[in-house]
Amino acid sequence: MSDRENENATVGEEAAVADSARTESKASAGVELGKAAESADSTGADAESFPGTDESGAKAGSAALFARMRPGPRGLVAIRAALALLLGASLVTSVYYFLQDRESDATLAAHEQARAAACAYAPVLAEYDAKNLDQYFAAVLAGATGDWKKQFDDTSKELKEVLSQGEVVSKATDVQCAIKSGDETSAEAIVVIGQTITSVGTQGKPAPGQLSMVLRMSKIDGKWLVGKVNSPLAPSSAQ
Repeated sequence: MSDRENENATVGEEAAVADSARTESKASAGVELGKAAESADSTGADAESFPGTDESGAKAGSAALFARMRPGPRGLVAIRAALALLLGASLVTSVYYFLQDRESDATLAAHEQARAAACAYAPVLAEYDAKNLDQYFAAVLAGATGDWKKQFDDTSKELKEVLSQGEVVSKATDVQCAIKSGDETSAEAIVVIGQTITSVGTQGKPAPGQLSMVLRMSKIDGKWLVGKVNSPLAPSSAQ
């Protein structure tokens, strides 16, 4: 074989090797592209399985969640009924406590009025002068009612004789009173009266004394009057 023929043969072999390399490269690239496509398909499938992984999926998931949380027609009716019951109970409770407070205030005011009336009546009952008993009896009867008024009026003549014979003069020096019990129309008042008594028995000299009594008060026509008295001046039947 000549030198030219050998050169041509060598060139042909090199071309064949190059073509073979290009073919293998294309095949390898095709395999890699196939793997990439499979990976992309797999990723897409995963994304479809988890809609919350992208923005549109997150919005869809949130909408579904709020849709489940939103009550239906029956739920709305139940909620409204519950709110109405709560508001009604709150209103009833407020009215109840308002009435209780108003009643308590009215009772306290009545007690104070009864106490003031008892404190005013105590010196009327404890102060007298044998020389002017008619005025004393009139003042006592003016603040009396019921049993006490009848009893004092019935015994006034006997009491007048006793006080006149003894030349008794009584003066109140101190009055203390408090309400024991009661309501808006009646009350019991405890009264303690410090007094000085001058009489034939004391030889005309003032002697200190103390008079304790329980007054049963009644509110009649807007005025607090004494209906019963438990005191040394009252007969035993008044106790």
